[in-house]
Amino acid sequence: MNKTRRVKMNAAKNIVLIAHDSRKTDLLEWVKFNRPVLHEHRLFATGTTGGLVQAGADLPVTRFKSGPLGGDQQVGAKIADGELDILIFFWDPLEPQPHDPDVKALLRIAVLYNIPTACNRATADFMVASSLFHDSYERLVEDHSAAREEYLQSRALAR
Repeated sequence: MNKTRRVKMNAAKNIVLIAHDSRKTDLLEWVKFNRPVLHEHRLFATGTTGGLVQAGADLPVTRFKSGPLGGDQQVGAKIADGELDILIFFWDPLEPQPHDPDVKALLRIAVLYNIPTACNRATADFMVASSLFHDSYERLVEDHSAAREEYLQSRALAR
């Protein structure tokens, strides 16, 4: 059985914003509507989405590369390193993306590290309306190091 550890999320969260092209307008409208709340937090975004949020909502945003150019992977790495707290990812499930494997990997990492994730406007609305969004919070994250070590040992013994 894996142990769990607690990861503290401060009251001011590190929030990453991502949107597929067909959902960028929807995300920008959501950000504008929630600007007073989002202004209290640190925002991050993949390239184009970050530029739209900066220009359209006048909020400071730390930008990663565009999703298809490695931005999704950069975000996943920051989640794994504990540097991002919340993922708001308005994705289009009906439009195939050239970087679908990266999108799937990003969502997998978000679940693995137990960060709150909203993939549509309704979920994002519920998230920002939660008192947990505005206060510090300790999320539980499974420690997979024992399973990893066991796997590596079994591989070494098999040689």
